[in-house]
Amino acid sequence: MNALVLTNALLVALAVVMAGLGLSLTLDDFRRLRAHPGAALLALGLQVVVLPLACVAVIAAFQLPPLYAVGLMLLAASPGGITANLFSHLFGGHVAMNLSLTALNTVLSLVTLPLIANGAIAHYAGGGQVVPLPWQKLVEVIAVIAVPVVLGMVVRRARPAWAARLDRPVKALSAVLLVVLTVAAIAKEREALLSAAGELGGAVLVFNLLSLAAGYGLGRLVRLPRPLCIAIGYEVGVHNSTLALYLALGVLQQFAVALPAALYSVSMYVTALAFGFWLRRHSAA
Repeated sequence: MNALVLTNALLVALAVVMAGLGLSLTLDDFRRLRAHPGAALLALGLQVVVLPLACVAVIAAFQLPPLYAVGLMLLAASPGGITANLFSHLFGGHVAMNLSLTALNTVLSLVTLPLIANGAIAHYAGGGQVVPLPWQKLVEVIAVIAVPVVLGMVVRRARPAWAARLDRPVKALSAVLLVVLTVAAIAKEREALLSAAGELGGAVLVFNLLSLAAGYGLGRLVRLPRPLCIAIGYEVGVHNSTLALYLALGVLQQFAVALPAALYSVSMYVTALAFGFWLRRHSAA
């Protein structure tokens, strides 16, 4: 699979993932946030402020090279997605809150992701290793995120029964596409990935665990109900790695920038499951 085919496949996969998200959303998901304003503000503050700062700390602690640093920041800036909702459902989270937060985070990312990405490029790769996201590409990214979500929501509103039938197959297709494309991206540059794993794997793992722990732990600290804490933990701990991969490969055209998201795509299933089983063991807490 050459670079152009992989980039176009990522674009299609991202559109399918976002359309699947739209099929599960209604305007009520945005309104529902008013029922839990504290939880919503905590989750959004974590996503927009705390996670990028935590990512900066991880980059400094592991002394990551500039291209890896930009890639990890892209991952930190990417919102949660369908996978976060699935894990939350499996392990007792407040799934309605996940859907609401995913909807709002997706909208906010249209502004926050370019700002964080270009800030990271300027700070870590100011020497010209990476070209900042051009406005034309930003419009493309916004379209890839927003248009499929809106179309999915329109279908859900106009044909709710049809949307309900499509919801599960589209989510299954999204999961298959993510796995296939992750494997393809890894296989294409497996030597580069394996050589980078020792230098980058620890940083990706620590950032992933910090994200999960911050969402759940801070929620418990402010005494939110446990299902809300689980929802926030998965929402800010399980990122849309397909979006980060597409930005790295399709927009910035730098495989090294894509390596954090590629490693994360594999590791996050393990950490998210481990976190879920830990939650079950401590369900009485």
